[in-house]
Amino acid sequence: MKIIYCLLGFFVLSGSCWSQSLKKNDFLLERGVSEELAIFRKQQIANVSYNLSFVIPDKKAKEIVSNLVVEFKLSDLSRPLYLDFNEKSQNLKAILVNGKNIALIHEKEHIAISEKNLVLGDNKIEIAFIAGDLSLNRNDDFLYTLLVPDRASTLFPCFDQPDIKAVYVLTLTVPKDWAVLAGGSVKEKIEGGDIVTYKFGKSDKMSTYLFSFVAGEFKRVSENPSGNRQMTMLYRENNPDKIKASTDTIFNLHQQSLNFLENYTQYLFPFQKLDFASIPVFQYGGMEHVGAIQYRESSLFLDNSATDSEKLNRAKLIAHETAHMWFGDLVTMKWFDDVWMKEVFANFMADKIMNPIFPKVNHGLQFLTAHYPSAYAEDRSAGTHPIKQKLGNLKNAGSLYGSIIYNKAPIMMRQLEASMGEEAFRKGIQKYIQKYANDNANWEDLVEILDAETPLDMKKWSDVWVNKSGRPILTSHIEYDSKNNIKNFEIEQQAEDKSKNLWPQKFDIGLVYPDGVKVIKVSVKDRVTKVENVLGLSKPTTIIYNYNGFGYGVFPVDVNSLDYISVIKDEVARAYSYINLYENMLAGVVVPEKVFESCLEGVKVEQNELVIKILSNQLNTIFWKFLTEKEQNTGQEQLEEVVYQRLQLDLPKNIKKTLFGLFSSIAYSDSGKEKLYRIWNKEDVITNLKLNEDDYTGIAMNLAIFKHQKADEILSKAKLAISNPDKQKRFEFLLPSLSKDDSVRDAFMLSLKEDKNREKETWVSSALANIHHPLRQESAKKHLRFCLDLVTEIQRTGDIFFPKDWLNGTVGRYSSRYAYDVVETFLKENPSFSPILKRKLLQATDDLYRAQKIKK
Repeated sequence: MKIIYCLLGFFVLSGSCWSQSLKKNDFLLERGVSEELAIFRKQQIANVSYNLSFVIPDKKAKEIVSNLVVEFKLSDLSRPLYLDFNEKSQNLKAILVNGKNIALIHEKEHIAISEKNLVLGDNKIEIAFIAGDLSLNRNDDFLYTLLVPDRASTLFPCFDQPDIKAVYVLTLTVPKDWAVLAGGSVKEKIEGGDIVTYKFGKSDKMSTYLFSFVAGEFKRVSENPSGNRQMTMLYRENNPDKIKASTDTIFNLHQQSLNFLENYTQYLFPFQKLDFASIPVFQYGGMEHVGAIQYRESSLFLDNSATDSEKLNRAKLIAHETAHMWFGDLVTMKWFDDVWMKEVFANFMADKIMNPIFPKVNHGLQFLTAHYPSAYAEDRSAGTHPIKQKLGNLKNAGSLYGSIIYNKAPIMMRQLEASMGEEAFRKGIQKYIQKYANDNANWEDLVEILDAETPLDMKKWSDVWVNKSGRPILTSHIEYDSKNNIKNFEIEQQAEDKSKNLWPQKFDIGLVYPDGVKVIKVSVKDRVTKVENVLGLSKPTTIIYNYNGFGYGVFPVDVNSLDYISVIKDEVARAYSYINLYENMLAGVVVPEKVFESCLEGVKVEQNELVIKILSNQLNTIFWKFLTEKEQNTGQEQLEEVVYQRLQLDLPKNIKKTLFGLFSSIAYSDSGKEKLYRIWNKEDVITNLKLNEDDYTGIAMNLAIFKHQKADEILSKAKLAISNPDKQKRFEFLLPSLSKDDSVRDAFMLSLKEDKNREKETWVSSALANIHHPLRQESAKKHLRFCLDLVTEIQRTGDIFFPKDWLNGTVGRYSSRYAYDVVETFLKENPSFSPILKRKLLQATDDLYRAQKIKK
């Protein structure tokens, strides 16, 4: 190897002339992977395989010595070949092409290889390198890769685009006490003193973003829930109650998801294995790596205090990642502009999988609460975008993720299924899976298949739902005859953004009478739609629009009488009425105080956990962002008293836990703090309120933010009470953000300028929420411009959700004129600010902008 390095120095120098020529004559050398480069490479190469070796030391600071052998077939020698490597050039130590040392040319994130060194047909490239750290997520005693969407090239040289699938042969050398997990199965284990080398067999075919490995001090457990497929889980959780209560359930949920998906798609599980790792600091809920799914540990391990909603969320997460094995891993998008397709199917299938697993849950209500508030939050903003977005370069792919693809897209897909019919839709999906298995497909490919299964004009239908942004505002026009019977009933839609877009959709309307509700089905296709089957009906007491929660948009609301909402018997209709009332408030139709009162009345009587969750979220947002200071003073006292009184009643534990979450977030009055403190200190016990260690940690943090007189003592005791070492590290990280000393919090904020202090992104997001809590904004607002100035760097170094989380946790928490002026000044002074990031900023600050109008 030393000889190769010496030779390499010579070849680097001798290759400089060719490099200059390349820059003059070739259009492909640019940062990231352009769509143009991706198309050319897809035509140029085939049959790719990677043989990778990583030697992982026992210290986080040490380099990871690595080797790569990539083999492929080449069909075009008209241009150079480009491997992507988004790391320092000095990380590249040597390169051989077809057995010969060649000049190493690494510029603008690409390793360029002259066509003169390549041959038509089979080629082999060997590279000695130091692995990049950006996506290795290294900790003192474990690490894990996370390479979506274009981060594989930050770890090793590769063809980093989704439509060049490959197989992998991996070798990992790790400290002897470490466990490992990857997409292939371990074929050989070689022990050597303080290290162990694991050789994995050939993996299934996958895109680069799905390659992964986990290594570290993990415990291992295997189960065979079906009797014919063993699964293995790595985990670090040490709470015996959580381990006992969760382990079997986690395995069974994977198996139940597999059973459903095999039946629905009529395609057997497509990969060698289904293993998974539970990771304490994981940035997302989960990631669908082939054969080796990764999860955030807190999402998987629940104890007996968990609510039904928390258990449902865990099951949905597992179903979501399992669905990706078919939708995303087996059939993958051609280009990341269709990344939404894998996410919409994963979410859509997860919703379906929940039906047999949780037969007592109202799944229409679950779908509504899971998707609508989040979809509306982005789609109503000035930063909204179509479900399918344009993507010129893969380096920007991370910006495509958000609530539009995770939440609006499933709403769209449910509308499509309703319009086509369930059987026709399912048949189309089965044909799609069969045709594109182990390959790549785009939305147009699916549209073509679905179009053959339905008289619906799929291209026209999808043009507005998929290719256009925004939502409709729906209004109604009703005429009554002299006997007060309905003479004419019309629904009109207009795009919220004033465009000419029209959304074809189906939903129900509930006509409320003293003796019950008459439900009318409506199919909206044009700007004005006549409602059928209502002529001659007597005038209803009130009308509940979108009664079944299928419709999408802002619907009419009876602002003069809101008392009816809390007594609506149908849970979906009641939940959507609260959501719709909130959307009407943001549109300026009804004042926040009335909506706050209506939601508060709902909290007094509501018996459904999911509806209480909606009410809690809306009350929190209205209280902190849209009430005036005078209204807050009154509202806080009312809210605290109502919730605390309900906690004393004989209610199910799920309801109590959800209500307590609301109480804990607003109990900052002297009396509220004292009640909260006595609960935290276990002096007061609320019957049937089950709190675990994490809950007590959260209470302690709230008491610190609320400036309890014993805050320092509370935080010290809270730290000692944490039994999990990973959670202890998290709490220690958060302590400066909880300090009562402004200067300590200021220093912490400024420390985030260094990317090494932002490595644990979920921890940073929690810290930002502490520092920029509404009760601390007077001291924190001086950091807002710093946060905005740093967001471009946040995007460069962070994972896909972090830029939006950063904005949500800082300027997105404000509703003041001061914060509004900071944002406006920033945008004016930065006219060339990334359009992608500007969109994220406008999404995060939608409440801030609306508050300026609402509070006037």
